[in-house]
Amino acid sequence: MSLIASTANPLLEQALLGKLQRREQAQGGLGELEPLAVRLGLLQHSLRPRLREPQVVIFAADHGLAVDGIRAAPGRQTHEMVQQILAGRQPVAVFARQHGLQLSVVDCGMASMVPRHEQLIARKIAHGTRNARVGHAMSLEQAHAAIRAGMEIGDSLRGNLLACAGLGVGSHESAALVLSRLTDIPLRELVYSGPQMNPELLAHLMIVVQGAQGRHRDVSDAVEVLAAFGGFEVGVMVGAMLVAASKRHLIMVDGIAACAALLVASRIAESVTHYSVFCRSQAHQGLNRALAVFEANALLELGLDTLDGTGACLAWPLVRSAAALLNELVEDEAGSQPAGLEAPTVRSLYDPDSETIPGVQQQR
Repeated sequence: MSLIASTANPLLEQALLGKLQRREQAQGGLGELEPLAVRLGLLQHSLRPRLREPQVVIFAADHGLAVDGIRAAPGRQTHEMVQQILAGRQPVAVFARQHGLQLSVVDCGMASMVPRHEQLIARKIAHGTRNARVGHAMSLEQAHAAIRAGMEIGDSLRGNLLACAGLGVGSHESAALVLSRLTDIPLRELVYSGPQMNPELLAHLMIVVQGAQGRHRDVSDAVEVLAAFGGFEVGVMVGAMLVAASKRHLIMVDGIAACAALLVASRIAESVTHYSVFCRSQAHQGLNRALAVFEANALLELGLDTLDGTGACLAWPLVRSAAALLNELVEDEAGSQPAGLEAPTVRSLYDPDSETIPGVQQQR
């Protein structure tokens, strides 16, 4: 039996489409909102999907690759960017507050300590990963610990919508390595940001990531790939996504680190992708290739160039509107689901009394 139930349900999908078609005849078509509404109905197993207490969670960690001269675009260290978010001095914090989203930041493995804050969740696996050019970024034990920490976080969060984003100096390069190994996409296509990219910077990044790629050329298992290249933020996101999907919650995936986490999660439980929609906070061309892995487009294309998570906050009203399309237009109809369609059993994957991760081979 699959760890996570598929959302495929022809009977319910037909009922959802029929409901939208009746409204389209009376109200006019609403384009891409309609398939989004169908997805919401399928994942909640209802003709009246409702979204409550949406959560935006930014998973932050430092990366050993940063010692090779990788720098964040704004020139700030990871802990400085986190402190700005917590202080409300980043657009992601402003938009989350404006649109009624609960914003949290998870310290998955920052090198520096950040003062306690009510929006900061401390789950530090270590003070940053090791340099993947020299050895494994993390041990398998640490990779398992990161996934399990994410499962615990996913189980504890309120609401039924989880927007995921990664943050950290070296996070993009680490995620690119994970995606490249699991998909065979050339690394350059994931690292290249666009025509405006400094050729010298691109050449330097390619030396760094190709060195790491060559060091671990024989690694192919998803969790072992995570351990070889990944960041702690990717590992913790994997666990959070798995639990969210097991509870039939919507997952909003924002950025390349979140795409890498979803890909690893899908190798553990394929159906996790059924519960995912995609956002973007950057126009980075490598993200185009990452989204293509899932045959997906971002909900909004606004040409943003900001921290991941910002696009999810801006896309949230669109998701809420898609749900309203099935909920709030007055229509004569009986019941909340087609006759004979039983509601599925929903149970979180997270078991606080178990030391193992479902679907993941434990360290030998």
